[in-house]
Amino acid sequence: MSERKVLNKYYPPDFDPSKIPKLKLPKDRQYVVRLMAPFNMRCKTCGEYIYKGKKFNARKETVQNEVYLGLPIFRFYIKCTRCLAEITFKTDPENTDYTMEHGATRNFQAEKLLEEEEKRIQKEREDEELNNPMKVLENRTKDSKLEMEVLENLQELKELNQRQANVDFESMLQQYRVTEEEKQQIEQEEDEKEIEAMMEQAKRRHLIEDSDSDEERAPAKTRPPARLNPTAILHENLGVPNKKQKMESWERSVGKLSSKPQLTGLVIGKKPREPSRPTPSSPGPGAVGRSSEDAGAAPPPSSTSSLSQLGAYSDSDDSNSG
Repeated sequence: MSERKVLNKYYPPDFDPSKIPKLKLPKDRQYVVRLMAPFNMRCKTCGEYIYKGKKFNARKETVQNEVYLGLPIFRFYIKCTRCLAEITFKTDPENTDYTMEHGATRNFQAEKLLEEEEKRIQKEREDEELNNPMKVLENRTKDSKLEMEVLENLQELKELNQRQANVDFESMLQQYRVTEEEKQQIEQEEDEKEIEAMMEQAKRRHLIEDSDSDEERAPAKTRPPARLNPTAILHENLGVPNKKQKMESWERSVGKLSSKPQLTGLVIGKKPREPSRPTPSSPGPGAVGRSSEDAGAAPPPSSTSSLSQLGAYSDSDDSNSG
């Protein structure tokens, strides 16, 4: 399968091309080709518009007895997309174009007709000047006069425009340049002002931050003295009162326990028993004196605390027992 894609094929040494049989095909044989419409056209049967570039499956044949400089002319057959009417056109190598034969009319052909008319006039003029030198001179004078008239008309139009609109383009351009420079200068000044404002704002922010940092550092200088016990901070953080706080709260509620002078006045030792005596029915003056002595011996409680009441209670028991 790969040998069909190569450019040169192998021919054996004993190859004889005369032995290859030739096919006898008719000269007006038609081939089916795929092409696009070479120009805009309109069908004569139904009036359907066929635009340039429309693709068709066309039949191609060689036109008999028509040759241009040895180049063959081909004819194409297509069908209308709406009514299927047959439309034919052929090549025109002389004008490098196509010519419509029948079945449709070519659209937008005015420009082509104008060009053909100009070519025809130019050709006639060249034929006249070929054998008539006076005609050549006459045509040249006509062309020079026409050129002068065109230049005069152009100059008049320029003067008329200058009269109607007295515009100095140089001054306009100069004014535009000046305005552009002023605008650039104003923009530059605005940019500088914005930059200065931003710098001032940044400085203020730094000053505010520095003042805040100084305020934060000030209380840090007056710190309490270092603790001897490293674990004391745990009691403070956890809300556990130390011994001193416990003692203060206890003294406020109950009273002092470690003060010996106060307790010595409250606690009284037991006295030796005396021999029993007949107790009179009514207390005598001795009993009254003893009770008064006992009462005088016991100092009054300094405070109405629970311990003072306890001491008074024990003293009363001893006096009663005595």
